[in-house]
Amino acid sequence: MKLIAEQLQDVEFIKEEKDNGKKDYKVKGIFMQADIKNRNGRVYPFDVLNKEVKRYNEEYIQKKRAFGELGHPEGPTVNLDRASHMITKLEPDGKNMIGEAKIMDTPMGKIVKTLMDEGALLGVSSRGMGSLEPKNGANYVKKDFYLATAADIVADPSAPNAFVEGIYEGKEWVWDNGSLIESELQRMKRRIDERVRKRQANENALEFAKYLKML
Repeated sequence: MKLIAEQLQDVEFIKEEKDNGKKDYKVKGIFMQADIKNRNGRVYPFDVLNKEVKRYNEEYIQKKRAFGELGHPEGPTVNLDRASHMITKLEPDGKNMIGEAKIMDTPMGKIVKTLMDEGALLGVSSRGMGSLEPKNGANYVKKDFYLATAADIVADPSAPNAFVEGIYEGKEWVWDNGSLIESELQRMKRRIDERVRKRQANENALEFAKYLKML
C-alpha cells in the first residue's frame, strides 16, 4: 500500500466573530472528489470513496477524534502532539465530499491561527493509504483505500506534485496487527542507503586527509 496525498484546491480559511468577541477559525470546502481524474493523475471511484468517508465519519468524526496536523507528516498515523484542527464534517454532495474543520487551541492550532491573522497563504492536503491500478491513462484507487485524515494544513498549497510525492509516496506500508507500519523491504532499503552514505562520507574524508598530507 502507498501513502497517498492530495492537495485540496477548493477550500477556504474562515474567521468568524462570535457574540462574546472571540473568533472561530475554520476550514471549509471540497475535501475530496470522486470519479474525476485529479491533478496527480488519480481517480477515486465513488463507491470506494463514499464507503471510506462513511467509515471515517462513524469511527472518527462522530466520536470527535478526527484530527489533522500542521505540516507534511511522513506516515499514515495522526500525531496528537502536532494536531492543529478537528474535522467536524465530511459528507457527499454529488461527486464532491464537502468538509469542515475547526482550528483548535493546541500549540499547532495557535500557530495556524496566528498565520491566518497575518494573512498567510495556507493549503489543505488529505492523507490516505491504498493500492493503485493503472487504467485508461490514470491511476485508479482500489477498494483497500484507507483515509487517515481528511485534511492536514500545509504551507505550500501550490507545491509541485513531485515534491508532494517525494514526501508521502516514497514508502511502502503494510497492515500489522491492526496498525500500519513501514514495510520491512522499505526499512532494509533505507538502512542500506544510510550505510552507503556513511561509507561515501568516510571515503571522502580519507581522500581529503591524503590531499592535506601532500601539501
